[in-house]
Amino acid sequence: MPAPDVAALLSELERSEPDYAEHARSAIDWLTGGEPLETITELNMCEFLWYTLPTKVSGDRPAIARALASLLRLGGLERYAALCLSSATAQILRTYTRSGEDAGMAAYQSALDATGVLPPDVPELRWSSIMGPEELGAHGACSAALELAIVSGELTVGSPERQALTRLWLTTPRPELGGDNWLHRVQGERLNRWVLGRGTAWRELAQPFEVRLHAPIPAPAEDHLEALRWLLEQGRREGGVPLTQRHNLARSVLAESPWSGAELAAVREVAQGQMGALRRAGRRLVITSTGERLLHDRDLLWEAATAALLAPASGEHGFRASAREVALMLLADGLPADRDRVASVIDCEEWQTSEVDASLAELGRRLDAFGLRRAGNLTPAGRSAALAALRSHALRPRQYVNMG
Repeated sequence: MPAPDVAALLSELERSEPDYAEHARSAIDWLTGGEPLETITELNMCEFLWYTLPTKVSGDRPAIARALASLLRLGGLERYAALCLSSATAQILRTYTRSGEDAGMAAYQSALDATGVLPPDVPELRWSSIMGPEELGAHGACSAALELAIVSGELTVGSPERQALTRLWLTTPRPELGGDNWLHRVQGERLNRWVLGRGTAWRELAQPFEVRLHAPIPAPAEDHLEALRWLLEQGRREGGVPLTQRHNLARSVLAESPWSGAELAAVREVAQGQMGALRRAGRRLVITSTGERLLHDRDLLWEAATAALLAPASGEHGFRASAREVALMLLADGLPADRDRVASVIDCEEWQTSEVDASLAELGRRLDAFGLRRAGNLTPAGRSAALAALRSHALRPRQYVNMG
């Protein structure tokens, strides 16, 4: 049965509760944007009542919430009407008024998390804070599916099955998407944004990679990441990896290793700093639970190690990461990744060339540590790693600067 017409409901409200009609008209315009009532979801309601209403709508906000409740009740949407009148809504509106927007936003986020309708991150997708149209569509569709499952009793609010349902909803082909799925749509949107977002020279270099990075880059069949595996294995031994008083790798470790001290130091830095696979415990280096998982899952280790090629070093800003992205694109195409070529793509100032040099040196250290280049050129595994690193970086969630 279709939802009642909004105009008809507003006319009825004008007759029964004339003082609420104007408030209700304003609220429903904000909430639906002119779409039918049947398009409303619990997530829409929460975002309107707990964010839009207190931050963007002027007037008597509690009265607006009550007016919206009356309109929704006339339309038979009792559950959403109850949300307008809930103690949670009243408390959040008071928090904004008494304690300011930051406190109100924190209360909104806490209440939203408690509803269970906010789609969780899944291995295939971490949600962005700043979403494009496709990701907004996917997020809304997953939220509606979670809401339906909770209301029907199939799921509880805190059920771990929420992640399984989200994954299913993201990866199942949808008729309304022409047989595509939401995950592909979101990934395609992020790849396109990555290609188009940074100027003409960047776009010309990155454009061919949009197709090359569409599918996951599998781990090579041949041996790879041997030094990383070796160091993780040493970290699993009883007592871990011995360190010197200055917390460098002990001589006994270097004597046992087929790799140079500089190579192992670079492996350790990435494994400990960017991958979280090792940690220091006094004068020992020991494997973490993350490292254990990586060591026992070949594909997961490949994914984490290649992503680390572009992960920021401590205190590093985005400029250096961009320089490494350009260098990996050039190297993946068999081209030299020297300072001048990289600088011309990212359009840096002369005073920033030292930053480019530092970024390229760091990339070289990581490639060499993982055994991914030889005589300055990428190995076959190195080319695959470059593509995997670029794909991981291009598909990362888009966040507000202060959120990481």
